[in-house]
Amino acid sequence: MKAKKVFALGLAAVMTVSLGACGSSKGESIKNASESSGEKTDNKKADKSKGSVAMITDTGGINDQSFNQSAWEGLQEFSKDSGTEVNYIESKQASDFVTNLERLGDSGASLLWGVGFACADAILEAADSNPDKQYAIVDNSFEDTPDNVTGVVFRAQESSFMVGYIAGMTTETNKVGFVGGISSNVIDQFQYGYQAGVDYASKELGKDIDVSVQYAESFSDAAKGKAIASKMYSDNCDVVYHAAGGSGTGVIEAAKEADKWAIGVDRDQAYLAPDNVLTSSLKLVNRAVKEVSQDAMDGKKIGGQTLTYGLKEDCIGLPEDHKNMKDGLYEKALEIGDKIESGEITPPANEDEFDGYMNGEAS
Repeated sequence: MKAKKVFALGLAAVMTVSLGACGSSKGESIKNASESSGEKTDNKKADKSKGSVAMITDTGGINDQSFNQSAWEGLQEFSKDSGTEVNYIESKQASDFVTNLERLGDSGASLLWGVGFACADAILEAADSNPDKQYAIVDNSFEDTPDNVTGVVFRAQESSFMVGYIAGMTTETNKVGFVGGISSNVIDQFQYGYQAGVDYASKELGKDIDVSVQYAESFSDAAKGKAIASKMYSDNCDVVYHAAGGSGTGVIEAAKEADKWAIGVDRDQAYLAPDNVLTSSLKLVNRAVKEVSQDAMDGKKIGGQTLTYGLKEDCIGLPEDHKNMKDGLYEKALEIGDKIESGEITPPANEDEFDGYMNGEAS
């Protein structure tokens, strides 16, 4: 596994300057890079003749400490490198998606991103109404992808398997947890990859390890995430992994209060609780967004397809910081990553694949 490259990108995402408060999609202005990041040079240097790239968030918001924030950081990095203007609008509710895409299109953006699978229908509607514009979506693929739409998905089950292995090798109570946001094909990758990784560790250790699973039914309800995780900790779980966007910040807060372990997602989330985040499952949305945006601005054909990113593409992995792990566990997890990358281990991405994995039908 090309670990060093992944680690460097993950750390860069954490070090990006904090985003300021931004407006809702109703009655407030579109935000650009200089307004929201404090980087006053981005749009002053922007060459508007190149067009612009813009994104709408899902309901988790731009400061979700997860995939929305990572996507915006990717556009900021792209703007800094290319001089292209970038903008965003926050979506407060699902009904905002279509309106927000229309507003960004009217602003002159030539590539418009929707962040999160919940934006899928809105992206298709906007793309059908505006065949002259290019659209891209994070975490969704289509059976029949329009020529002006690009799907961007990740093999999140790969890094989830790795952190599941770490959780299984770390637990002292033989009980760990998983908190999801909203059940979907995307979050299935996190859940079942994690459960399979825990199982891999349990077999190595020769003991049974239970995995408790619960969903917050939201990517923005930190209080709900905290309540679920607090109950898991009180029920004897000592490691809880979340794939819940903004709801997952509550999971990490619960870990701090219970003095237990949490596993972060998407970004290196150790900064949220340095003594209680065991590790994080990196999904470098920022890198994929930056690369696809650059290809679009370079005139490359990106539409009509789904692009997939994982370990081999250096967009999935673990943070380099492993001070909270047992000695040697980080290196063993990297070996697991090597086996995944080589095809020796195939982490399951859904329930059917997980059942096959558990029945010995896959590595």
